[in-house]
Amino acid sequence: MRQALWLLGAAAAALAAALAGLGPATTAAAGFGGVAAMAALISGTFLWLWWVRATPLALGMALSWAGSALIAGWLAATPAAAGLPLAALPLLTAGATLHFAVMRTSMGLGRAAGWAPAAAVCAAAMLAFLFTKA
Repeated sequence: MRQALWLLGAAAAALAAALAGLGPATTAAAGFGGVAAMAALISGTFLWLWWVRATPLALGMALSWAGSALIAGWLAATPAAAGLPLAALPLLTAGATLHFAVMRTSMGLGRAAGWAPAAAVCAAAMLAFLFTKA
């Protein structure tokens, strides 16, 4: 519980710093682009778990995360529409990060599993910075 609260606080502080430094459009594009990438990766993992019949809940989770990825992707592509949803960005980021931590430990993937979401978030942030500053 303490880890989740610390992560949520760090995500909220990062959001405040990004808003102050980059402005709302670039922050929305980068933040929601990163969440869309992470949600798509999580959805794919749950789809695989459903495919191998690991758990009956996996299909529901795959669909839920796929929906989150689509909504976050839309908000990243239309950052002007992301005014109020920016307040939810720390919750989405912390939740996705905790999901990756659980997947890493339960699947025995080690620290290398953290590079895929980190790379996805970095790529989304770079694209957002390039295209919203133009």
